[in-house]
Amino acid sequence: MPGAIPTIAEAARQIAAKQLSPVELARACLDRVKAQDTRLHAFVLVTEERALAEARAAEAAIMANGPKGPLHGIPIGLKDIVDTKGIHTTCQSKILQDNVPEADAACAERLAGAGTVLIGKTTTHEFADGGPSFDLPQPPARNPWNPEHFTAGSSSGTGAGVAAGLILGGIGTDTGGSIRGPAALCGIAGIKPTYGLVSRAGVAPAAYTLDHIGPMAWTAEDCALMLQALAGHDRRDPASSRRPVPSYTALLGQGVKGLKVGVVHHFHETDHKVSDGTQRGIDAAIATLRGLGAEIREVQLSPLQDWTACGSMISIVERAAAYEEWARTRLHDFSERVRSRLLLGAFVSGVDYLQAVRRRRELRAELQTAMKGLDVVLTASQPTEASKIDEVPKWDLFQRPNFTMPFNVAGYPAISVCSGFGAGGLPVSIQLVGKPFQEPTLFRVADAFEKATPFRDRRPAPPP
Repeated sequence: MPGAIPTIAEAARQIAAKQLSPVELARACLDRVKAQDTRLHAFVLVTEERALAEARAAEAAIMANGPKGPLHGIPIGLKDIVDTKGIHTTCQSKILQDNVPEADAACAERLAGAGTVLIGKTTTHEFADGGPSFDLPQPPARNPWNPEHFTAGSSSGTGAGVAAGLILGGIGTDTGGSIRGPAALCGIAGIKPTYGLVSRAGVAPAAYTLDHIGPMAWTAEDCALMLQALAGHDRRDPASSRRPVPSYTALLGQGVKGLKVGVVHHFHETDHKVSDGTQRGIDAAIATLRGLGAEIREVQLSPLQDWTACGSMISIVERAAAYEEWARTRLHDFSERVRSRLLLGAFVSGVDYLQAVRRRRELRAELQTAMKGLDVVLTASQPTEASKIDEVPKWDLFQRPNFTMPFNVAGYPAISVCSGFGAGGLPVSIQLVGKPFQEPTLFRVADAFEKATPFRDRRPAPPP
């Protein structure tokens, strides 16, 4: 296999043309895991034997009949809150160190059905909550652009693994930004789809009404290919949508000429002023989209603080409800960060929770009105370049308003893509938001932006 790390789309074309062996591809990924993961900690479990067996099976099937689709033979990782039959799923917690599920989660099942090759289970925060903790069974993931820095969370290992080329794609989950945050700080693409589009069955809950499952990969196009396999109704998830699944790649290559892009300037310029590097990336992205023919409009919403307060209140209460029994019986087996958050959630009054639910309906209606006549909305994804991993505040959820939470509150699809590099050569990003179930348009805009900019040509330097 060539030294360059292919995207999923590139690898799929090469595999279909019999120019790339799935076994070679899997071995190349496993070699990079061995060379880099002692410093990155992207994986809690590497499934080398299974990966090579799956790669050999994929190669034999492709040689005989051609690939079943673009994911056949593609190496991936699954966040370690995703159940995997016969393989440990620990949620990065002392409580589940011996947990071996008897069935695959729906998302794992669908990716396996598409022919993917599982390289391993990727690092997460404990039960997808709490930030980088150093009192867990495994260390937190580190940023491939600079291992002294954070990846954001909680899909931290998937973000680090994709950026470093240890996997070509992977599963993340997103309750308040846990796909888009690591995508932003690791310089990759990651989409939180519309609420209910991807089944959550078999994935450990965080907050029931905010949880989303979605793909993370090097490009928006790769995310579209993965979402094609993931989307669709599943009776095991009561929130699962019954809407027909469209082609998520159908609009790729059509450009953005004539599309209307709304910019929520006050989110990132007033409500939570972003770093200079992040602002430059946003300004350049707006100029790029305008240059490609998009019409740029101003969007005004309630202050970012309102959205974050609403979503954070719902999140901490629903997380406390999800883990109430263990919080009563095994509280000290949780990390210090998660223990504090569970206790906080347990003491919120029912009145406060219901007021947040009522406010959520108002905010969602506001966004719906604001997006009439628009195709997508643009704002920041993260406020700054990645901070040092040992400088992440314990209560980061509440200290500053969060750019990603509004779209969990609303349930709207949102994607983070790299918009350049800031201080220390660390990635910066933009967040693009679409209307419900309009992922094809979201991918159209993100893909056009990526192909008009040079940022997908630059990878983190491998270790010396």
